[in-house]
Amino acid sequence: MSTIAAGTTATNAGSAANRAPGTLWYTRCPVPTASGIAIQNGWLQDEFGRDGIAVRSLRHSPDAKVRESHYTHTLEDSFRQGGNAPAIFARSEGKDTVLLGLHWVRQYLAVITLPDSGLTRLEELRGKRLALPRRVNDKIDFWRATTLQAYGNALRRVGLGLDDVELVDLPVHRSYVDEDVAITQELTPAPRLIKYHTSEMSALIRGDVDAMFAFSVWGAAVRSQLGATQLVDLASEAADFQVNNEFPVTLTVSGRLLREHPDLVLRYLVQLVRAADWASHHPDPVRRAVAIETGCAEYWLDQGVGEDVGRRLAMSFDEPLVSALETRKRFMLEHGFIRRDFDIREWMNPEPLRHAKRRAAELAPA
Repeated sequence: MSTIAAGTTATNAGSAANRAPGTLWYTRCPVPTASGIAIQNGWLQDEFGRDGIAVRSLRHSPDAKVRESHYTHTLEDSFRQGGNAPAIFARSEGKDTVLLGLHWVRQYLAVITLPDSGLTRLEELRGKRLALPRRVNDKIDFWRATTLQAYGNALRRVGLGLDDVELVDLPVHRSYVDEDVAITQELTPAPRLIKYHTSEMSALIRGDVDAMFAFSVWGAAVRSQLGATQLVDLASEAADFQVNNEFPVTLTVSGRLLREHPDLVLRYLVQLVRAADWASHHPDPVRRAVAIETGCAEYWLDQGVGEDVGRRLAMSFDEPLVSALETRKRFMLEHGFIRRDFDIREWMNPEPLRHAKRRAAELAPA
């Protein structure tokens, strides 16, 4: 367990309560999460509102430095749930964060090509051009890391590697932080999300590349829009071929908030545990909520995130999830997405989640 996440004595916890923050900041990625369910249902606002503590989306802030914390986790008193690349990057840069939980929703991870390309099998990608976007103005390019690892996993499945293909660099100059200015308190707007594949899809249509990566609900929609040939969907492969930005999803918190206000962190976690449990019993409302979170039509959910999405939001530190996160971190280090190594297991603190699950069970209606 990380020394950052060490427990707080009753004495200093009591004194810290007198200096409780006026705002708790949250951020989450536009993927299925318990945070998204809790936020849409207003449970976090209700939980802390009675104490006069505001719960605000940092990505809705007009201040670019505040919004950037979604990717760098520099803002105090904040929680982040979403893709693991920014969380890993922030920790590798020495940011004071604690890993509170992991979960995994199986998502569409495909390599696709145009129907008239003549390509039908992964083995035929040897020597071919694969689209690889590059955000030139972002500290952590999570989409490039996602795409590159997906290619590596797909090629490895048929005995090939990244050296066997030509990776075509596609510079994108607009930063994620600039695009985040349109995010509202509740959600990321659909026009922002459907741009994920724009540079690759354009390059494929122009004939500058032979194949591209397609991810989640947006990738499933792109495949249909192009009438594309799917060479592989890694979601149907063994789990080790699926390790990527969303396998696993991470929940992190500012280390100081956990040390000085463990009671607030516990209460926050209880609402996420409640949200995950609610989602497992309400499949229809969850589908609508996830469609809102991902900015897509409900039609794409089954292909993009699976029919069982509501049953996959509960957090844990199950060994397959921890091992997958270690694999993801090694990949990011080997390919230069992070500069410094660190110990995933030293970053973890399972105790708050364990206490939250017990508290949520005690508060649940009989």
